[in-house]
Amino acid sequence: MLNGKGFRHNVGIILARQDNTLFWGQRYHKTGWQFPQGGIQQHESIEDAMYRELYEEVGLKAADVRVIHQTNRWYYYYLPERLKSSKKYTTGGDCIGQKQQWFLLRLVSNPNRIDLYKTGQPEFADWRWVSYWFPLHAIVAFKQPVYRKVLSFMAPSLWQDHQEFVKRGSGK
Repeated sequence: MLNGKGFRHNVGIILARQDNTLFWGQRYHKTGWQFPQGGIQQHESIEDAMYRELYEEVGLKAADVRVIHQTNRWYYYYLPERLKSSKKYTTGGDCIGQKQQWFLLRLVSNPNRIDLYKTGQPEFADWRWVSYWFPLHAIVAFKQPVYRKVLSFMAPSLWQDHQEFVKRGSGK
């Protein structure tokens, strides 16, 4: 779904394990790595899109995670010229970039439940847990400003959630 200015509506997902390391996925048939993300379909809420993308890309359901925080604004990035003609981005018009809302999720189930092939059409070929700030140095250049803003915005909520988790005695 594109807005009138050519930006595709999208959700981004930061999935944190109990030790605050983050899910980092390698794009299928590509060398790049990123957080899960995907387009919002027409008549779909932002939260519904997030849970659909979580299932499609990581194989997890709502019961496997807890929402810690969500961005309260849209974050935009422009696509490089080489991607603007990609069918992935041009469905429904000329796409110049993405407009994203982001979610920070805590994995509450066993990490073994992650299944990149759950839907038969994997978005990621591989994945690993990385330190919180690692993605800033590993993401493609055109997404770096959004990743920096979103990670900075979400960090206090993640650390607060982790402290509460440890206080409850669940972190041992």
